[in-house]
Amino acid sequence: MNDLVVRSLAAIVLIAVTIGAVFHGGYYFAILVAAAATAVFYEWTRITRGWGASWYVGGFLYTLIAALALLWIRDRADNGVALVMWVFLIVWATDVGAYFAGRAIGGPKLAPVISPKKTWAGFYGGVAAATVLGTLWVYLTGLGATYLLLAPLFSAAAQGGDLFESWMKRRAGVKDSGTMLPGHGGVFDRLDGLIPVAVLTACSALVSVA
Repeated sequence: MNDLVVRSLAAIVLIAVTIGAVFHGGYYFAILVAAAATAVFYEWTRITRGWGASWYVGGFLYTLIAALALLWIRDRADNGVALVMWVFLIVWATDVGAYFAGRAIGGPKLAPVISPKKTWAGFYGGVAAATVLGTLWVYLTGLGATYLLLAPLFSAAAQGGDLFESWMKRRAGVKDSGTMLPGHGGVFDRLDGLIPVAVLTACSALVSVA
């Protein structure tokens, strides 16, 4: 079974579990978020071992704030279920769009020192895919027009989170953050883009309430 098939099957399972937890809410979503945050923090500590206490504390806050942001969006924000799904859709569309655009088009590298495989074509492909899917979701669910404008910006933020984790791994001399997810590496490898998008979305929702 080739790598793309393994990645695709694992992604389908993860997406199905996530969507189910989002719509069920309550303990289902809380347990999923807590488990994901714990796994990311564990992998963060493995990557940053020997970097000092500030990285340990920073990783704890990095994962905790993102987890609290997701829980707040789901249960406290206006139209919370639709909004938290928007967060996931932006991140998923960015990953898929960047992957296929980067492979199909190639071209100049986005950040060759940090992540040699990433290209500007992949970056713009990710932004385009997130913008299209995010826009469709906004019209289907009645989320505010603000999220039409935020989709491309938050897609760029997701890719920034990806590059940040790539920088961490390059500094640590590791390929993946872990081995928990077949074909994907670690949990942090899959959620690196979700963390900034979750926090930024919670902030935007708080501002709109205020």
